[in-house]
Amino acid sequence: MTHSAHRNRRDALVTQALWDQVWMRWAIAMAKLSERCGEVPVGAVVVAEGALVALGCNQPIGTDDPTAHAEIVALRAAARQRGNYRLPGTILYVTVEPCAMCAGAIFQARVAAVVFGAPEPKTGVAGSQLDLFAHRALNPHTEVRGGVLRDACIAQLRHFFQLRRTQRKKRS
Repeated sequence: MTHSAHRNRRDALVTQALWDQVWMRWAIAMAKLSERCGEVPVGAVVVAEGALVALGCNQPIGTDDPTAHAEIVALRAAARQRGNYRLPGTILYVTVEPCAMCAGAIFQARVAAVVFGAPEPKTGVAGSQLDLFAHRALNPHTEVRGGVLRDACIAQLRHFFQLRRTQRKKRS
């Protein structure tokens, strides 16, 4: 590879990393919205060709729907917006590593890439517990980038659960 090709590749990676941070900040804002509604603060954003397609935040408690994770909410909105359940060429930004259910929806939607912030040590399937995205038989198409604004995403979750524990102690 020539020096110019190396420089172009490096510049593209730096640009992608900056855009990943921009869109993850949107996902963090959506997570704040879910927290205000009493939900675990997880937010998601679907982007295509550098433009916002759809937003989602955690809603399982408020909607009595166990499938209303932020990723699924955002994918449903993106599918409606595009008029197609397949979302090739899209990137899903989510504040927390996807679970198996969300990974399945991501596979079915043919999302090109998933970018997440915080690892999920109990149920994460993008490397924490399992790596479903690495199984070529299941998923020949989704790129995964983890750890984008990791500390901010972890801090948001910790703050939420710390407040919950404090509230439970006050009620006891």
